[in-house]
Amino acid sequence: MSIILKAENISKLYRLGSVGTGTLGDDLKRWWYNVRGKEDPFLKIGGVNDRSAKATKDYVWALRDINFEVKQGEVLGIIGKNGAGKSTLLKLLSRVTAPTTGSIKTRGRIASLLEVGTGFHGELTGRENIFMNGAVLGMTKAEIKKKLDEIIAFSGCEMYIDTPVKRYSSGMTVRLGFAVAAHLDPEVLVVDEVLAVGDAEFQKRAIGKMQDLSSGEGRTVLFVSHNMSSVNALCSRALLLSNGGIKKEGDVEKIIEVYLNENQKTKTNYSLEKFPHRQGNGEVKLGSVQISSEYPDEVPRTGRKLNFEYHLLNPKGYNTSDIQFDFRIDDNLGQRLLWFSTTLKKYEENKVLNRLTFSIDRCNLNSGIYYVTTYIRVRNEVSDWIQNAFSFEVADGFFYDNAAGVVPSQSKILTNFDIFSYD
Repeated sequence: MSIILKAENISKLYRLGSVGTGTLGDDLKRWWYNVRGKEDPFLKIGGVNDRSAKATKDYVWALRDINFEVKQGEVLGIIGKNGAGKSTLLKLLSRVTAPTTGSIKTRGRIASLLEVGTGFHGELTGRENIFMNGAVLGMTKAEIKKKLDEIIAFSGCEMYIDTPVKRYSSGMTVRLGFAVAAHLDPEVLVVDEVLAVGDAEFQKRAIGKMQDLSSGEGRTVLFVSHNMSSVNALCSRALLLSNGGIKKEGDVEKIIEVYLNENQKTKTNYSLEKFPHRQGNGEVKLGSVQISSEYPDEVPRTGRKLNFEYHLLNPKGYNTSDIQFDFRIDDNLGQRLLWFSTTLKKYEENKVLNRLTFSIDRCNLNSGIYYVTTYIRVRNEVSDWIQNAFSFEVADGFFYDNAAGVVPSQSKILTNFDIFSYD
């Protein structure tokens, strides 16, 4: 496939605080350097785009030395933390603003969905706004008339199409704006977080439309989103931006792995030997727990294997037939979600029990923070009971099998664990 868009060493410098260089002298200095064909002297003093750090300079590089190519028909995902430079990059590619340095080469028409519905006039009807917005995006009146019925049907706003837009909900406005832009038939469609607004039906329809544009019609899509499921479903390749630069690019699933892992700072090891608020006679106590995922350096994630390894303090050497170990997982509202117990599976008897490992083949928890309560009984007596003993965080992932749409049964998830013991 031929290259339809190429970015070469593009950078964008912004001044922090007030607009301009600050003084008339600085403005004249910048003009004089430009007249003589020399580099802007203020380009040498820009700071790194780290929004969490204290500003030490008056200028900051929102983007710095960005290089990449996009082939025709490719869907490129652009991901990164807030402030990483994603929206700035799309504005440069859409020619909303010009790069400070570097060049962008494109073939064909670019349609941008950076602020969907921007430019809609509240007093005009939806139909009138379609014509106005389509004209702004570069469509002729004949093109708009030809696709009008299709645009209205896609938007799902047919009942209100002759009602002033000021009476629309924000979701309806987004739907109408996306419908206009999606039917522009651009060679390159630039999309920034449009799927963050709108109901599930609209998001599904929008993803389907973008997939049709890329695979069926050979259009190119640049897609920015914080929804990793949408990025994984839609994109064939991804860029990871960090502090204004490209940290990594390549296969979309691998890039998502890197992004989620770098943003995950959850604790995975807890020492509970001296936990102050616990009940029971203490003959067998929970000493520590380690939480792990499918791979050594991977954080817990939806759809991936999740392990809980519990180490017990068992000084009297009680064996497996004497001990019942349970734990439950609650959400942040205290609602019980999952319950695990050694009574759900038989294991070798008369072994001194010092360690238990529970493994969930495919974690069915959404991204978020969860709390675990543990409970140990020894010969039908409460030995150790700790309410909210520890918490853990689950990162966003992919629970459903993309190819077959397979959903593991709930019973399998609740009972499929292995227990290991040692002296």
